[in-house]
Amino acid sequence: MENSDLESVAQEVFAALADPSRRAILAELAAGGPATATDLAAKLPITRQGVAKHLTLLADAGLVVAEPGERRRVRYRLDSAPMKIAQQFLAALARDWDGPLAALRDRLQ
Repeated sequence: MENSDLESVAQEVFAALADPSRRAILAELAAGGPATATDLAAKLPITRQGVAKHLTLLADAGLVVAEPGERRRVRYRLDSAPMKIAQQFLAALARDWDGPLAALRDRLQ
């Protein structure tokens, strides 16, 4: 995957994680495993329609995967691959800052 593709994935992940409701949905899926929008709405202070909207955005970012279930019910599960790409992006950014920050610290001391 090219660097611009990695940056694009990281950008989508960060945008998805910016909303506290989406973070709550991800936390619930991490704790309880795959769930439907109805299941998630029963556990969170979000309407089913709101959960469905957030799940669509999380799926667009690649953070959840929709899996058809019984009786046309769709269950959502986490996909950690985009999160790992975002973590790598942050780690590279931190490495880029480590040198200049250390030099500044040394100069100030």
